[in-house]
Amino acid sequence: MSIFNLDTTDITNKIVEPSTLYIVPTPIGNLNDITARALIVLKQVDIIAAEDTRHTNQLLQHFGISTKTFAFHDHNEQEKAQSVIDKLKTGINIALVSDAGTPLINDPGYHLVAKCREQGINVVPLPGPSALITALSASGLPSNRFSYEGFFPAKSKARKDILKTLSADPHTLIFYESPHRIMSTLEDIKDILGPDRELVLARELTKTYESFYKSSVADLINTLNSNDNHRKGEMVIIISPFKTDKLAISPEAIQTLTLLANELPLKKAAALTAQIYTLKKNSLYKWGLENL
Repeated sequence: MSIFNLDTTDITNKIVEPSTLYIVPTPIGNLNDITARALIVLKQVDIIAAEDTRHTNQLLQHFGISTKTFAFHDHNEQEKAQSVIDKLKTGINIALVSDAGTPLINDPGYHLVAKCREQGINVVPLPGPSALITALSASGLPSNRFSYEGFFPAKSKARKDILKTLSADPHTLIFYESPHRIMSTLEDIKDILGPDRELVLARELTKTYESFYKSSVADLINTLNSNDNHRKGEMVIIISPFKTDKLAISPEAIQTLTLLANELPLKKAAALTAQIYTLKKNSLYKWGLENL
């Protein structure tokens, strides 16, 4: 892997401002993806708040940056947020980084940024790497409207509950998942959304073994079962939007039916949904039998 080197030692013009929190994305795999501006900010700020200081210090060392770091992660964020703001109020500037990608996207930082906004602290975001956008851009699935749902829950029942709620969502759905749960998650997707639902699995983005698998969920399960290597690495799951069937039932009606069916017998849920949307209850009941 070739890495570019940016000489920041000769930078004379300060681009960072006092009392400012900088949100700085870092590479998700390929170090070439860091921006020149990110390197300059990391070089010039007074201190860096890092999700994992060991990981961040390796990145800084690679680019010859000696800025000091301190730990700022999920377990201490709420406790430390105000002390970080107090430092910012004295004129210090701070860069917030996560282990990979854009901070706050399934990474620490939300409470800090929210408090900064509440207390009038300047927050400057830098554009940069994000696994969900990287995966979506090359997925071949609709990208004009999408919903990012974060990591799937660890338990199968919780995963299925979320999938039921989103089963009629008209947007492309994006999730993160870990290698050790990928197969059970795909089985849950097959059970709730059906074996023919199209999806994309993006694996090891920007790294040497980057891979995209686009197929029905049933075929993808077979593909991953055929080779252990297909189940390794960081993963993004992108699920195609719900498409209405020949019964011309709107996504809103399907979502209502799905929610009601979680609490009521299917016949009652279909009858109530039919009244709300002026549809035939038999058509809704048939759809429910085939899909719920």
